[in-house]
Amino acid sequence: MAQENISTVVFGCGNVVMGDDGYGPAVVDALNSRYQLPAGVEAIDAGTGIREYLFDYILTAEGRPDRIIVLDAVDFPDREPGDVFLMDTSAIPPKKIHDFSLHQFPTVNLLVELEQHTGVRVVILAAQVETIPDEITPGLSPAMSAAVSVACEKVLHILSE
Repeated sequence: MAQENISTVVFGCGNVVMGDDGYGPAVVDALNSRYQLPAGVEAIDAGTGIREYLFDYILTAEGRPDRIIVLDAVDFPDREPGDVFLMDTSAIPPKKIHDFSLHQFPTVNLLVELEQHTGVRVVILAAQVETIPDEITPGLSPAMSAAVSVACEKVLHILSE
């Protein structure tokens, strides 16, 4: 969990055995293994359990980070597979909340509340899936594999702001 010296936490959300849904954990793995993250930054593979982390940050004033970056796969009809883009928590259309994976509602509400009531800045860096399989199928599609490096660079850019 975040300690007092952690200013930014990067959460990779997703299920690594469900194809492109493993984008978030793949980005966190790449960030931790290929890059030197700045001091005060922690990258965590949250798997499908980000809610527990968010509850801890909402309820714990000590050690709360200034910023949270959430990496997650999405499936929007107007995006190309592998597109990596920023989303604002307020920009998630209500009818899309159930489609937005962030491992489902009420996580989206938690992110909004965390931002509004604690002053923690929340950044969502999403990537468009090519497919999510119906059964266990580990590994990212070629488009999503390419998105991992793009996402890493975007995370580093966000961290430098």
